[in-house]
Amino acid sequence: MREQVIKLSENAANRIKQIMSNADKTTIGVRVGVKSGGCAGLSYIMEYAKEVKPNEEVVEDKGVKVLIDPKAIMYLLGTEMDYKKEEFSSQFVFKNPNETERCGCGESFKV
Repeated sequence: MREQVIKLSENAANRIKQIMSNADKTTIGVRVGVKSGGCAGLSYIMEYAKEVKPNEEVVEDKGVKVLIDPKAIMYLLGTEMDYKKEEFSSQFVFKNPNETERCGCGESFKV
């Protein structure tokens, strides 16, 4: 059995469950990908997924479904997705072993 592209912390899984409880009934999970942008070159993106697209990796972990954009798999391999809630902000955090650099604001990265 091969390793999952991405692993979820308990906090991330619980937050995705909350998000999914408010989503449209046709939503099957969340899609994670990367796009060009930010001061370091790449940014993480998340969106609702209504269907599995061709060649997407489907990760089912802790009761939630995360779909990985096929173009993002090589950037996300071995990543742990967490969710942090602080006094004035809350966000998903990606602990990615492939990152070689991260910008100061934490919004983008380089591999």
